Amino acid sequence: MTVNYRVGVDIGGTFTDIVLLGSDGTIHTKKISSSVDNYARAIVEGLTEVFQETGLGGADVAEIRHGTTVASNAILEHKGARTGLITTKGFRDVLEIRTLRMPRLYDIGWEKPEPLVERRLRRVVDERIAASGAVEHPLDPADAEAQVDALLAEKVEAIAICLLHSYANPVHERMIAEIVRRKAPDLPVSVSFEVLPEIKEYERTSTTVINAYVMPIVARYLRALRGGLDRANVPARLLLMQSNGGLMTSEAATEKPMNIIESGPAGGVVGAQALARSKKLAGIITFDMGGTTAKAATVENGQVTRASEYSVGGGIMIGSRLLTGAGYLLKVPAIDLAEVGAGGGSLVWIDAGGSLQIGPESAGSTPGPVCYDKGGERPTVTDANVVLGYINPGYLVGGAVKLNAAKSRQALEEQVAKPLGIDVARAAHGAHLIAASNMIRAIRSVSTERGRDPRDFSLFAFGGNGPLFACGMAESLGMTRVVIPPSPGLFSAFGLLYADVEHHYSRTFRRLTRSMDLDEVNRAWDALAKQAADQLAAEGFTGTDAKIVRAASLHYHGQTFDLTVPVPDGPVDAAMLRHLEEAYGQEHERTYGHRAGADEPVELVSIQVVGLGIRLGGGVPERVRPSRPEPDAPPPRPAYFGPDKGWIETRVVRRSDLAEPMDGPLIVEEYDATCVVLPGWRASLDAAKNIVVERR
Repeated sequence: MTVNYRVGVDIGGTFTDIVLLGSDGTIHTKKISSSVDNYARAIVEGLTEVFQETGLGGADVAEIRHGTTVASNAILEHKGARTGLITTKGFRDVLEIRTLRMPRLYDIGWEKPEPLVERRLRRVVDERIAASGAVEHPLDPADAEAQVDALLAEKVEAIAICLLHSYANPVHERMIAEIVRRKAPDLPVSVSFEVLPEIKEYERTSTTVINAYVMPIVARYLRALRGGLDRANVPARLLLMQSNGGLMTSEAATEKPMNIIESGPAGGVVGAQALARSKKLAGIITFDMGGTTAKAATVENGQVTRASEYSVGGGIMIGSRLLTGAGYLLKVPAIDLAEVGAGGGSLVWIDAGGSLQIGPESAGSTPGPVCYDKGGERPTVTDANVVLGYINPGYLVGGAVKLNAAKSRQALEEQVAKPLGIDVARAAHGAHLIAASNMIRAIRSVSTERGRDPRDFSLFAFGGNGPLFACGMAESLGMTRVVIPPSPGLFSAFGLLYADVEHHYSRTFRRLTRSMDLDEVNRAWDALAKQAADQLAAEGFTGTDAKIVRAASLHYHGQTFDLTVPVPDGPVDAAMLRHLEEAYGQEHERTYGHRAGADEPVELVSIQVVGLGIRLGGGVPERVRPSRPEPDAPPPRPAYFGPDKGWIETRVVRRSDLAEPMDGPLIVEEYDATCVVLPGWRASLDAAKNIVVERR
């Protein structure tokens, strides 16, 4: 039988993770340092190494699924394209005025981030479309040409077009787009009615600009990656993970890169969703900790929690719906993530007040933690965990990375322990606890701040450092179960293999539910569904391979914010509208703790459609077989569990050893991660080879 392989590739700030999954369930894995100057190079080199180790070749790979941070990095580092914006007269400064919201209410020193388009590259045209779609002031083609010429003279690398109320009538935006494409046919153009045909000027403008800002960067990266794969004789189809947890083709990603801004973290959440369904877990909180950041998300009743918008570069993505305004707003569906700058590479330092701090600055992969012995001089969270005995200095990444434990100890002693007047073990444990408390903020922001009690959830931990911290964090939160999947350090790459192709479409459709024209709303939803079906058909998904799912955003009449609820299949009739009102009321009560009375009018704000391309290749087999053999279990070693318990001689085991339940303290060592089981907890292996750690 011919075995075909699908590849999942996830790029992090420290490591690039590669997983090859065969149709027979065989898994080959590789972890390689990220090539920050050219992320594509590490992917090709890693695949080449896997081929050499396994005897496979490019012809054996049917598909490559990729999560990348290249777009978000371009925004965070302000290294996107030189972008011009054409907008309606009077709205030139929407990008700077924003929504007048601040992430810190009483910080008078807080400054808004610089707009991605400087003011002299923001041009206006004298036109006006009414909210009804009527043309109040026609666009003068000569005026439009003059503004396009002015931007081309400035040597812009991309142009964004966003006019007032174009979601209701895009005629003027189409005219300007045609002028740009005629004058500069190779210049990337982002047009708001194609990108986001919805109300709210700042949200639509910001999203359109972000799309234009990263278009050349993403196109260049994908061309480089495709070229590298072709030179390595890997002709496989390339799919990109979207921020919403679905996949899209590389061609679609080039046109709408706004959908892959938070591509990196999504794969692990999608994989966790699939395993939660298989284990029939009603609710899980995913915890993904790598070398640079830690991220949390929730999965309830088998469904990933999604947000309709988020900020790029806003620091911790806190859960409060009031404290917004940091970063650059992007209004596209995305997995609802909370993220903190805490990872294995996060620096440990003492602030001016003499307090111990963790991150957000990271040592990255170069020079990396002090123990990597690559020139790093400032201690990191990984150095602290080496000193505590949690990490085996001779077995990181299966022994491929040797650690210098003596240097870790020396750096923590000199830069942390001595200034604080404590011994080095206490200093390292303090750093470990502070890192954990920072990450607990992320978990609370997707649970407590969303009206959910974390004690009702299981903690699903992965990433290179997630299993090391998970048990202690669960204990602090009052949670009683931790689940750690196979290959946890590469799980974000593995999770990509669970995803489906998805295309999201939406449009503003403001109508009171109790006075709605049913024929009109059905036609509008049918038009969106056709758009999704046509896109899926163009990518080879037809018949039972294509599925259309609907949703609606609603609010009580007069509210500013809305909530999204699923819409069942079938025509929209009076019974369906009553169902939507009740579904919205329940979601409002669950989110905010209250709901309005039955007489309060509900307004439909926008209609949404998701086109699903059913998973290629039949999905992931129920049982997978890692090809990497487990080494012999190392001998026990001392590990420090705080001043109360002190140093304890701790058993070090392999995952397979947990076929028989074991009580903590334990350290489970694997190729790609280390799991620490605290005293008072018990670890075992379930039928799917997940480690399940439960409080005794």
